[in-house]
Amino acid sequence: MRSSSSSWRSWTDMPPIVADCMITAPKTLPLNASVEAARAEFEDTHVHLLLLVADGILHGTILRTDLLNAPPETPALSHATLTNRTIAPNEPITTAQQSLARLGQRRLAVVDATNRLLGLLCLKRDHTGFCTDEGVAARARERDHATR
Repeated sequence: MRSSSSSWRSWTDMPPIVADCMITAPKTLPLNASVEAARAEFEDTHVHLLLLVADGILHGTILRTDLLNAPPETPALSHATLTNRTIAPNEPITTAQQSLARLGQRRLAVVDATNRLLGLLCLKRDHTGFCTDEGVAARARERDHATR
């Protein structure tokens, strides 16, 4: 599927790239978020990777396993990394799939050369494709409706 914000490219002309398959408005946390706040975000089973961002720049990412022994009051950023958790938007989607398989992960932050956060590549649980902005919005509406 193509992201609505991606520039148009014919499927027959070029293979898909990461920018074509990413969600464009991922949830982020501020740099001063605590480990306790990060753990609260992970209570949502759809959250696999937290993005610590300031002024649009990605400073770190966190997986649940990064916080296993972390004291709740410590800054989440001190447990974050960018290593093996980012990808450029112009990478072929096959490269992203290979990286995710090699790392045993389902999420990669999409950043430009200056670490500006552009989106999030989210491999679906069944590995049949990638999450879309529309799918994320639909889940949010379902959650909102269920809590009313």
